Amino acid sequence: MQPLSPSSTAYATDDSRWQAVRDRDPLARGHFVYAVRTTGIYCQPGSSARLPRRENVEFFSSAADAEAAGYRASRHAGLAADSARAALIASACRMIEEADSPPALDALAAQAGMSPFHFHRVFKAHTGLTPKAYASAARARRLRQELSVPSVSVTDAIYGAGFNSNSRFYEASDQLLGMRARDYKAGGTGAEIRFAVGQCALGAILVAQSQRGICAILLGDDPDALVRDLQDQFPRARFIGGDAGFERLVAQVVGFVEAPSIGWSLPLDVRGTAFQERVWQALREVPPGTTVSYAQIAERIGSPKAVRAVAQACGANAIAVAIPCHRVVRRNGDISGYRWGVERKRELLRRESKT
Repeated sequence: MQPLSPSSTAYATDDSRWQAVRDRDPLARGHFVYAVRTTGIYCQPGSSARLPRRENVEFFSSAADAEAAGYRASRHAGLAADSARAALIASACRMIEEADSPPALDALAAQAGMSPFHFHRVFKAHTGLTPKAYASAARARRLRQELSVPSVSVTDAIYGAGFNSNSRFYEASDQLLGMRARDYKAGGTGAEIRFAVGQCALGAILVAQSQRGICAILLGDDPDALVRDLQDQFPRARFIGGDAGFERLVAQVVGFVEAPSIGWSLPLDVRGTAFQERVWQALREVPPGTTVSYAQIAERIGSPKAVRAVAQACGANAIAVAIPCHRVVRRNGDISGYRWGVERKRELLRRESKT
């Protein structure tokens, strides 16, 4: 058991803690937790739970210590712990986004008062990303913002995004941009994107692949309109029609549309802000045949007030079905807007409900 902080001197002994539990002392909350061996749960002092027998109780200085010892939170303690952890993770996200270079895991964990292993697990549970992936997404966003400013040189953009040297940047540039920085700054000049248009039960489907992986799955009624949409997304890229091998990839995507329960294992070229990536990761974790609300997605990514931003991230998703924004509905269960048409969304949900 970890030593108590100086502010906990009033509850420094097991006798004083037990007295606080018996008195349901609200001032003791936050100074320690007590665990009950016979039930395997832990509670905050002041809890309205039934008073346990003293011989079955042991004390811990924090919920993390109790969990490390194998106890689980009581329902009331769990709600409070989730709220506290969400605040800690939000603070860690701000630290990552504001740092000149990605903070070390040990530093992030120390700020949160957790072990590196526990912090890594809690961070991923709240954001849908590992700390390293979140830092990478935040830095990529800063880099794209810097490169979009005409007066900023590529070198200045690299340093402005938090890279300490050009060599460090070029080691990660393909993953961050999918192309050379100078080509990105020129609007995608030099990038090669292979694509093909096929047909599925929902109409026309376009699949496109960059050097990194699939960069677009588009659905619609008019194949030519889908091609124009792709060209608008990547105005200076070089487009190459898919060969027989690529047609097989399109068939694989169509197979997923027809039978969503087979899962998804294709590499995804997912670009976007760190927030969008959190939303898209949460969407990929929604099982086929089920739906969630925008508010539920916001809660899952640790941003319960960001319902409108979640809806915007769903609308910005250019990878239909693989990132299943069609599984998001309104709070009352009504089917809301869908980039590829509400009828396609309704049909996708109908098909998934039968698998």
